[in-house]
Amino acid sequence: MHNPARYDSMPLGVVLRRTPGVTRWAKWAWKAVAVLPGAAQADWRVLRSDGDVVEYHAATPTLELHGADTESYVHGLAARIPAIYVILRQSDAPGGPPLEVLLVTASPYEAQDYADSGEEIIEKVPMSEALIAWVHAFIEKHHVEEEFKKRRRDKVRTDKVELSVGDPRIRKAGDVYQAPQMRKERIN
Repeated sequence: MHNPARYDSMPLGVVLRRTPGVTRWAKWAWKAVAVLPGAAQADWRVLRSDGDVVEYHAATPTLELHGADTESYVHGLAARIPAIYVILRQSDAPGGPPLEVLLVTASPYEAQDYADSGEEIIEKVPMSEALIAWVHAFIEKHHVEEEFKKRRRDKVRTDKVELSVGDPRIRKAGDVYQAPQMRKERIN
């Protein structure tokens, strides 16, 4: 589970925009365009409609912040435009919505993990000033800068040459594998 002292969460509504597709293979194009901090639960509620362009409050997943992930939040806030990552998946439910909102995250590292699978759609939605302040306050409270530790190398001697070491359990020199260089040296 999680340590309640190093954890915070907030419901975050996801707004998806449907526009007409630009190719004959895709009737509609979908894009996450906004997040609504503290939103109530919704299930594909129409927010705005303008001809064929429709915006839906698709779902309200919980944005979770964990104390162990503060490094990734720091990285995310350092971006030119800090973003919330919306993770979507195509839905196969007949007659249901075309996309399923899996989760929302402030961690670019977690979003990258989902992008690596190729199964999900990852959308970046700019954070509002209030959301940036909330994530920043969490970082201030829980982030611990890790000290860089240089790895020490083993003290291995690289000047020592061992040809034809073989198996030490075999006593006869003729039964031990000999490197080709050793054979030439013994013959000469």
